[in-house]
Amino acid sequence: MSNVEAHPEETVCTGAPEREVEVIPAREVPLGGPRAMLVQRTLPTKDRSMVGAWCFADHYGPDRVDDSGGMRVLPHPHTGLATVSWLFEGEIEHTDSAGVHAMVRPGELNLMSAGYGISHSEVSTPETEVLHGVQLWLALPDSDRNGEKAFQFHAPESVPLPGGAGTLRVFLGELAGSASPVTTSTPLLGAEIVLDAGGGTTLEVDARFEHGALLDTETLRFEGVDLTRSQMCYAGPGRTSLTVANPGATPARVILLGGVPFDEDLVMWWNFVGRTHEEIVEYRAQWETQAERFGTVAGWSADERIPAPPLPNSRLKPRRRRD
Repeated sequence: MSNVEAHPEETVCTGAPEREVEVIPAREVPLGGPRAMLVQRTLPTKDRSMVGAWCFADHYGPDRVDDSGGMRVLPHPHTGLATVSWLFEGEIEHTDSAGVHAMVRPGELNLMSAGYGISHSEVSTPETEVLHGVQLWLALPDSDRNGEKAFQFHAPESVPLPGGAGTLRVFLGELAGSASPVTTSTPLLGAEIVLDAGGGTTLEVDARFEHGALLDTETLRFEGVDLTRSQMCYAGPGRTSLTVANPGATPARVILLGGVPFDEDLVMWWNFVGRTHEEIVEYRAQWETQAERFGTVAGWSADERIPAPPLPNSRLKPRRRRD
């Protein structure tokens, strides 16, 4: 998915370990024009840039396509990151400049690594009546960020939670004895947890990881902290277990993200992840001149693309994590 904000904020992300538990509120962002689909964004924010290598998190729906217009994200570029698409309802057609054409469906992971540079489009299918899901980005470490573009698919099995209080799908990493075969550049966790009404569980986790719990439904208690819909709760590294509970009368669904704190400074602006102001300027110029770096997306004309917004008048500056 593209970040189509007219005035995207530059972000430099760093990785100082923290142990606190905090609630990250969501802000509403329109994706496109007058009938824009609205998303709830929790990463990045002023106070929390990343959770492990997770550097971007949008939550959307359930939205009726008749009302929202659905998703029609024209070809747009990425550098230095991987996109993670995860749906609860609907279907999205993905096409990229590496020649990959894939359908994003509920409960199926689509991970696209931009590497040195890629472009892609995302369009909800005509059969889709409701769109509902999350779009996530992963920052690639310096060792991999200039590598080849790649695509991975995985349909994880739904397994019972410890104690039988619900179900779990692990799409990245390992949790509660369930593991994903998808490879990532840094140690990560990504899982969908569905808790029965009134249910709860305690999960053993990697103490090196920091974690973020993004709530899809109405209410959840994460490590004793209450969440409401579209909020994320952050827990710093050092924990060997996490407790989640559903105080509501209906099932609760949460996306649990985790990873080792990212130990590289990076600049994120629009759809680009780099390391310096000069890199971002170069990426933007190459996209605007249709350089080979980003390739072309089959099925779209040269004019069907998202133009890069103007750069800010000042030099892109760091926005560092709160110590």
